[in-house]
Amino acid sequence: MQKKPLLLFQRAFLWLLFLGAPFLSACTDECESTVTYTVYEPVYMMKDELRASVKVEPARALQNPGKIYAYGDFLLVNEVDKGIHVIDNSNPASPQNLSFISIPGNVDMAVKGNILYADNYIDLVVLDITQPQQVKLVNRVENIFPVHGLTISPASTSFLATYTSRQVTETYADCNGRFQDGGVVYYDQASNSYTTKAPAGVRNGNPMGKGGSMARFTITGDHLYTVNLSSLQLFDISTLTQPQKGASIPLGWGIETIFPYQDKLFIGSTSGMHIYDNSNPASPVHLSTYAHVRSCDPVVVEGDLAWVTLRSGNTCDGFTNQLEVINISNPRSPQLVKTYPMQHPHGLGIDTNTLFLCEGAFGLKVFDIKDPLKVSDHQLSHFKNLDAYDVIPLGYTLVMVGKDGLYQYDYRNPAQMKLLSKIPVTPAAG
Repeated sequence: MQKKPLLLFQRAFLWLLFLGAPFLSACTDECESTVTYTVYEPVYMMKDELRASVKVEPARALQNPGKIYAYGDFLLVNEVDKGIHVIDNSNPASPQNLSFISIPGNVDMAVKGNILYADNYIDLVVLDITQPQQVKLVNRVENIFPVHGLTISPASTSFLATYTSRQVTETYADCNGRFQDGGVVYYDQASNSYTTKAPAGVRNGNPMGKGGSMARFTITGDHLYTVNLSSLQLFDISTLTQPQKGASIPLGWGIETIFPYQDKLFIGSTSGMHIYDNSNPASPVHLSTYAHVRSCDPVVVEGDLAWVTLRSGNTCDGFTNQLEVINISNPRSPQLVKTYPMQHPHGLGIDTNTLFLCEGAFGLKVFDIKDPLKVSDHQLSHFKNLDAYDVIPLGYTLVMVGKDGLYQYDYRNPAQMKLLSKIPVTPAAG
């Protein structure tokens, strides 16, 4: 007898549930949403594998060119995170791709004598390039560079080398997906979960080469200087094949580039330009910092003027696109001279009174800068149908690298530059 009220209640509840089902289903349909986002997951590499990875291979096509470096009759072109193309440039109108040096994790390089210094993820590798098709690894300084902002312990057997990406599409019934449509998320190993927060850091006597304005490696006298996201690392290379680790100088966060000029080092960062007195190459001394809005910041110097490009970009968190001219006649008190709006400036180079400025997807611009107060009035050329990243002026030949290839121009008449050659980028199969 006591079960009847309970049975009646159950039947009533089921009846109400049946009547309400269409409304519940409709609510779910109305609130259903689909989002697509990119997931980045870490890829680890064993140190033993890294230290057996450097080798010389036959020449290959450019696919994702990065930094460039000129040395004698040769050009070195970084293939981002893969290695270095060695190109015979004795005839700039017909450059010959000689070989490829496989160096996983490579982004930067510098040369003195016939010795090439390059980053191999966490290590500095030293290579003899006397015979470009028979390059020899002669030394290695281990555990010297941080990767993704992380210092690698010498005791560890592996390290975080890179991230792989994949597209994920998910459907949610409550219209409250975990991640924003079109966004980016990262896998965090420590918590075994995904997050939208990006990890930190997501690089004399003998003739020396010349790098572009995007360089993080440079050589002055008997010292190699390298910058990472937060510091300046020195190496004594008085014995070329045996670099000795020197001082490590904290610079603050967001360091991007280094440019030597006379007895100074000019270091570009996302928040400003640092000037160091380098009259004692073993111990650079900070003179001043010229602060600017947060933005990517390569710098070159000629005479008493520093030329700095500021550009917007995901890694810089800025929205400014401009060229700044800075008076450095008193390096302890740099002063802004003039600001010029630009479209999306990247690397730049100067030869006396001619400025070459890369505008990314907006091409390459050439300016007469005899009057630094009227630069915008003296644009000499604009090559629009290319994507320009960085340049190196070499006498009368301009070397320019971009997303679609390696260009060389004759600029004896800067107003009518002539294309000498182009090594095109060949997209990777698949």
